[in-house]
Amino acid sequence: MSKKTLALRFGGKSSAGRKKKNQDAFAAHLPSHAELDFKGGAAAIADGVSSCEDSHIASQTSVTSFMQDYFSTPHSWSVKNSVSRVLTALNSWLHKENIQNSREKDSLLCTFSALIIKSNTLHWFHVGDSRIYYFQAGQLEQLTQDHVRKTGGKHYLSRALGGDQHLDVDYATRGVKEGDMLLMTTDGIHEFLSNRDLQAILAEHFDSPETAAQQCIDLALERGSDDNLTALITCIDHLPSETLDESHARLAQLPIPPVMAIGNKIDDYEVLDIIFSGTRSHMYLVKDTASGQQYVLKAPSLQFAEDPLYLDGFIREEWVGQRIDHPNVMKTFPPLREKQYLYYLGEHIQGMNLREWMNDNPAPKLDEVRDLTKQVIQGLRAFQRADMVHQDLKPENIMINQDGRIKILDFGTVKIAGIEEMNSPLDKSIPQGSINYVAPEYLLGEAGSFRSDLFSLAVIVYEMITGHLPYKEMKTNNITLKNYGQMHYTPTLHYRKGVPLWVEGCLKKALQPNPRFRYEALSEFLQDLTQPNQSLEAKIKHQPMLEKNPILTWQVIAALMLILNLVQLLLK
Repeated sequence: MSKKTLALRFGGKSSAGRKKKNQDAFAAHLPSHAELDFKGGAAAIADGVSSCEDSHIASQTSVTSFMQDYFSTPHSWSVKNSVSRVLTALNSWLHKENIQNSREKDSLLCTFSALIIKSNTLHWFHVGDSRIYYFQAGQLEQLTQDHVRKTGGKHYLSRALGGDQHLDVDYATRGVKEGDMLLMTTDGIHEFLSNRDLQAILAEHFDSPETAAQQCIDLALERGSDDNLTALITCIDHLPSETLDESHARLAQLPIPPVMAIGNKIDDYEVLDIIFSGTRSHMYLVKDTASGQQYVLKAPSLQFAEDPLYLDGFIREEWVGQRIDHPNVMKTFPPLREKQYLYYLGEHIQGMNLREWMNDNPAPKLDEVRDLTKQVIQGLRAFQRADMVHQDLKPENIMINQDGRIKILDFGTVKIAGIEEMNSPLDKSIPQGSINYVAPEYLLGEAGSFRSDLFSLAVIVYEMITGHLPYKEMKTNNITLKNYGQMHYTPTLHYRKGVPLWVEGCLKKALQPNPRFRYEALSEFLQDLTQPNQSLEAKIKHQPMLEKNPILTWQVIAALMLILNLVQLLLK
């Protein structure tokens, strides 16, 4: 499936109207694919102050310089930072020119409004009395507020680009949708046309923004406009997938739904069965009343409504599940209609989790363990390709459906490369993952990698084979680890006789406390778990007794010490 990209259409018209000189200016730009993800598309409009002689230079310079300079800022800069620096530099240059201009003070002044659409987010910036409108589902909303003051029955600008050494710019963001439109106008239009007039023009001409812009000018002139007239329209044709931050900002505003019973409906999903209802979340089998399709609907518990850590993980779970498309990873689905509550839709997996399977199969054949492990690794490699780390692998988070297919689920703590997670409360939680399955590096405050998921998987494989954990069980109220040397591995042979030495060597390597000494690839782990590795077998055969069976070794040492003490007592 090809990646969706941002697609915008612009249409603008400008006219001097009944004046001799046009002091308005506008510009719009959608960059090439290489820059689109980092910078988005931009549109800007400016209106020179009519009482200033050279204001047409100010407006033209502002929009052209803005476009050139914004798209020249580093890709690592945020939209707000990029635009703020560009506008600060523009304002400084205009202000200095005005101070140095001996002919007429403040001759380079203009209003300025700009919008940036990056990913699924609209960023808008505004100084003066030009305007930005948002048109969605047939309704028009004015986003900007005019910076004017009224004196003696006349209106004067209270803010303008170039008017003061310090620039005060309005800035805000909002989510956008495909099919929406943005309208930017100068006062020669919006002082003579009502919102209803503008709304009707946009509704009629989505397919031709230039025609809509021209109609705005023509109708304003017909209504008696005596100023310059400019209209710039942006049509949103396609949007890329939401970023995690965008999903979080949108979904965090939704209320948590109440606990539901069979037969209840939410956003036209009817509850068919209650799968799980606990203190943290509720899961329901639901049917979409329009299509008849069945889903699992998961909603957070009301008691976590004020818990940002929990809600962050809940929203992350939906986002990740929509971006990894693999048969061994549970899918989550985009909502079929606008959500009124916080929940997500997931695929309905009929079967049992791996914990239940382990209880039913206390001594499974190694080939059964290998088959399940292979499927888990295939799912984990899908996370790797997406530059993600699951971070919470445990038997309860691995489902086996009725066909024997593995499904990895629970993505609430997934680490996503490329996202500035310092702003996420998840990064401040200690530790990632579940006790007794979590990789030791998390307990030492280090970052996780695919080797962390490998460690957790190896714990699960060890437990499937032996019915025990490879390290001493930890309690949730006593999570302390000062160094890797504190962890003491128990060989599989201590719990299950007959485990091949090469399998023991494979698990021991995958379960090394220090991630540097584990496997460098999941495929290598699977290879050694499936095919004998003589090198690993030799290491197990020749390892010191203390490493081979530490418990037995210490028992023998303790017994010898007791015998020596008894002998000494007898000799006295």
